[in-house]
Amino acid sequence: MGEEELHQLIRGCIKQDRKCQKMLYKAFYGFAMGICLRYANDRDEAAEVMNQGFFKVFTHIGSFDTTRPFKAWLGKIMMNVSIDFYRANLKMAYNEDLEAAEHISDGEMADRNLSYNDLLAMVQQLPQAYRTVFNLFAIEGYSHEEIGEMLNINAGTSKSNLHKARQKLKQMILNADVPAKNINYNSGTDHTSIVALKAISMQGVFLNKGIRE
Repeated sequence: MGEEELHQLIRGCIKQDRKCQKMLYKAFYGFAMGICLRYANDRDEAAEVMNQGFFKVFTHIGSFDTTRPFKAWLGKIMMNVSIDFYRANLKMAYNEDLEAAEHISDGEMADRNLSYNDLLAMVQQLPQAYRTVFNLFAIEGYSHEEIGEMLNINAGTSKSNLHKARQKLKQMILNADVPAKNINYNSGTDHTSIVALKAISMQGVFLNKGIRE
């Protein structure tokens, strides 16, 4: 979609033109759903959160600064709505502090060139507290202090949840690699190629951007 077409849709949405709202929704459905899926337990929950997000988009689109990227503005709304949903519906669990968590090495894990959907499914299996902190720190780029303010927890709790999220993800990926390592070919040689890499090198799979260590 070109910039002029996008701005026309935005102007239409400001006037509450239902056709423009529908076109904008369709144009950014995949992008918005991708963000909500990373925070949600499943696709149904992600769709519920995403629709809440689009309601906010259409309600506040008049305040959008057209000199800034629309996608970034919409993405921020989807992220904030996902966090609001979490705070409103779930209790923060696994909150013990681990101030030294940032000093613990992530170690290494096996990688089977897992697809985006494989990794997304693993992230969705994380406890909500771990998943939320992982997304905010490793993908969105917030500091532990900023995450603490957003989730009403302290920085030590954020570090603890991030560390545990990484450990659980590593274990899930290692477990996913077990069937492949057990394959026996006619020669009797195990041809499975296991690439050792840092746990956080699933980057690039999510939004084609680096995941922070």
